[in-house]
Parts: sequence; C-alpha cells; structure tokens
Amino acid sequence: MITWQRNLPTLVALLAVAACAVPPPYRAPAPPAPVPAPTEPPVETRPAQPQEQPTEQPPPPAPVVREPVLSAASKALVSQAQIQLQSKNYPVAASSIERALRIEPANPLLWIELGKVRQAEGNYVQAENMGRKAAALSVNAPKANSAAWSLIAESLRARGKNQEAQEATMKAQGVR
Repeated sequence: MITWQRNLPTLVALLAVAACAVPPPYRAPAPPAPVPAPTEPPVETRPAQPQEQPTEQPPPPAPVVREPVLSAASKALVSQAQIQLQSKNYPVAASSIERALRIEPANPLLWIELGKVRQAEGNYVQAENMGRKAAALSVNAPKANSAAWSLIAESLRARGKNQEAQEATMKAQGVR
C-alpha cells in the first residue's frame, strides 16, 4: 500500500480539525430598521375659549461681575515693575510686566499696568492699544473696565484727540 493511503484517515481527521479552526467569513451587519416618520396627532376641535394672557418671562440673569485679581507671582512682578517705573527704568519695568503676562495673559490688570509703562515712555499709541486689550478682557468687571477706559482716554488726550478722549472718559465713568 502506498504511504499516503495508509495515513489517509489521519489526514482527513487533520483537515476536519483545521476546518473548525478557521473563522467564519465576515458578514456585514444588517442595516438598521427604518425609522417611521412621525405622524401628526389628530386635530381636536374645542369650543372657543378666551385666550390666556401670556405669562411674563423673568428677566435674564444679570451678568456675573468678577473683578480680576493678580496671582502672587504676578503681584510680585507688578510691584517690581512699579519700583522700576519710579526710577524711570522703562524697558526693565515693561519686561517685568511682560513676564507676568506670560503667567496670566487674560488678566486685564496686567495689560493696564503695561499700558501705564508705555504711557510713561511716551508711547501713547501702544498705551491706548494696551488699554483696549484690557477693556476687551474686562467686559464683566466694571472697575477694571473703567481703569482701562481711563488709560485709553489719557493716551488719546496726550495725542491731541480730545473728542475721542472725552468719549473714552464717558465710558470710564460708566456713561455709554
């Protein structure tokens, strides 16, 4: 007898076991069942009734007033900058405030301080820009917003733009 014929029962058994080990072919999942379209409820006819008066809506909540505060690190840098500003060391004072701005870039108080340094340098355009940045960041903080508009007004006045300075002063005072 030939060798492979003698091993035929073993070969068939191995093929049967191997067939069981092969995973079944992939079958895509069935598509989801269609969602029925909503139907309108039947219209009920009722006898005419007097119209109800609409109830008054409560007024919208007042915006949250959050005056900004400086972190301890920023406070130390601002104090350092104010000393440098008094000694007319403007570049170093600006550098100190800029370091604080890297810590708290969204704090309008720091932008106001940097604007004061730019104003002391005589750079009124930059001072106005710092004030406008602070005003944009302090929409819900009346004190900081007022200080920002005061800085803007002073910068405009120093450049001879008195009409615009007057408008900025009115915004600083809360008169829109």
